[in-house]
Amino acid sequence: MKAMEKERLRTLSGILKAMSHPTRLWMVEELSRKERCVREFVKGSHLDFSTVSRHLSVLKQTGIIEDEKRGKNVYYHLHASCAMTVIHCLEDYMKER
Repeated sequence: MKAMEKERLRTLSGILKAMSHPTRLWMVEELSRKERCVREFVKGSHLDFSTVSRHLSVLKQTGIIEDEKRGKNVYYHLHASCAMTVIHCLEDYMKER
């Protein structure tokens, strides 16, 4: 395996790993519908602020989501819309099994 291919696969692996938590998958699905702020995720998930922030940070580090600060709130939106394609593909696969 060449160095460039290894790096590409390492990057893909990191993205898939970031999405591999149920809460983060839920967040990606929510962000595919509309942008949200942290407090909306706290309310919808019944998790504390720091846990929600940690999950969002993991998704943001891989570039799946992006944020924008507006006043005191930080709003998140889905940057990698192809993430939903992956989710739908896996759901189709689950139905076939």
